[in-house]
Amino acid sequence: MDRLKQIESFVAVAAKGSLTAVAAAVGVAPAVIGRRIDRLEERLGIKLLRRTTRRITLTHEGSAFLEDCQRILADIANAEASVSAGGVKASGHLRVTAPGGFGRRHVAPLVPRFVAQHPEVSLSLNLSDRVVDIVNEGYDCAIRVGDMPDSNLVSLRLADNQRQCVAAPAYLQTAGAPKTPADLTRHRCLTLSSEASQTRGWAFRVDDELVHLRPPGRLDCSDGQVLHQWCLAGLGIAWRSTWEVERDIAEGRLVEVLADFAAPANGIYAVFPQRRHLPLRVRLWIDFVKHSYGDAGYWLRAA
Repeated sequence: MDRLKQIESFVAVAAKGSLTAVAAAVGVAPAVIGRRIDRLEERLGIKLLRRTTRRITLTHEGSAFLEDCQRILADIANAEASVSAGGVKASGHLRVTAPGGFGRRHVAPLVPRFVAQHPEVSLSLNLSDRVVDIVNEGYDCAIRVGDMPDSNLVSLRLADNQRQCVAAPAYLQTAGAPKTPADLTRHRCLTLSSEASQTRGWAFRVDDELVHLRPPGRLDCSDGQVLHQWCLAGLGIAWRSTWEVERDIAEGRLVEVLADFAAPANGIYAVFPQRRHLPLRVRLWIDFVKHSYGDAGYWLRAA
């Protein structure tokens, strides 16, 4: 029980960024929350949080540990729901948002199966490449691809996502292939526009360090599928996810460039508001998507 309280306190502090706010939410003194974090760090032998008088931030180890803790707490909530719900069926309306291209391929096809399993649930799916404010716009859950910014939202990693730079053979025959990420400044790059979700730019590993670049380009678009089509048409180099371009690469329509500088995989996440008790329909949806993506054969079949 003490371990669970420590993990719950750590996750809550990571989300709110404040011992005082977490303590007020659960009705204890801030010192109680602080002691739980201290004992957790002592037991693990690592620092999870950097604490100053002005702010609390995650260490590198804390960020990695947070993902596992969120998954564990979500699994516990789902297990409790499956038992306590008994004969109660999920019902009501579920609002989900996802990026356009990924949503069309890997979220929309899951929706009919989910509502068939839960006939008293209705579902609205929004597909947009902008970062939807799920709290103020009234969404229950977002499926997001890429690095998760710090926020008061809870994120649960569903799968890995690898990105790669690609171009059509016709473009490379004319412009040549970049040798290093710095060479992208001399190429036509197809980028997501500023209101879309790719806020940090393209990621590369250079000399064992992760580097983010925002390459220049004459063409940008808020829709990733449009960038994909422009890339196929030979209009420039794009930075796309493997799930989107692997068939094009296999069949010769696109060629990967800068493979030696590819960044480590980021993630595909379910993101939802911080709530003490998520509605059953939301918990079941997140569990359904996680189970689908966790199937070893899913991504091969989807490709």
